[in-house]
Amino acid sequence: MSSVLAARLFLWPRLQNLGASRALTALVVSHMLLRFLGLSFLVPGVVSPLLPTGFAIPPAYGDFLAAVLAIITTFALVNRTSLGQHERVAVQSLRRCDLLYAFYQGRQIGLPPGMLGAGFFVVTALVPPLLVSHALIFLLLARYQSVTGLDCGQGLKPGETPCQAVR
Repeated sequence: MSSVLAARLFLWPRLQNLGASRALTALVVSHMLLRFLGLSFLVPGVVSPLLPTGFAIPPAYGDFLAAVLAIITTFALVNRTSLGQHERVAVQSLRRCDLLYAFYQGRQIGLPPGMLGAGFFVVTALVPPLLVSHALIFLLLARYQSVTGLDCGQGLKPGETPCQAVR
C-alpha cells in the first residue's frame, strides 16, 4: 500500500510532465536493474535448500526473462526505435504475469515460514513497487494512446522519430 501512495503522491505527477518515451524509460529501468534478483531463488544459502524447485525455477527464470525484456525495451525507448503499442503491452503483460504467477504458486504450495530465506526481501520489498510500476506503465500507455491516437511508431510524419509526437 505504501508503494501505491508513494507513486500517487510523488511519481505520477512527475511522470505526467515527461514525454512518453522518457516517462516509460524511467519506469522500465527499474525492471532492468532489479528483476535479475529473482535468480537468487536458485542459490542455496540464499533460500532454504528445501525450497521446492517447482516454486523456485519459474520465478527465477521468469524474472531473468523480464529483465532481458526490460533491457530490450529500454534500448528501444532510448534509441527511439519503433516499438508499437501492442508489443509494449505484450512485454508488460509477460512481466506482470511472472510476478502474479509467483504469488499464486507460493499460495498453492503453502510455503512454510523461512523457506525463502534472504529471498524474502525480494518478495516483500521489491515486488510491490515493481507491480506499482507495471500499473503506471499501463496507465501511461493508455494515456498517450488515448490523448494522441498515436502508436509511438505507427502513423509517423516524414522525418518524425517514434514517440516525438507525444512530447
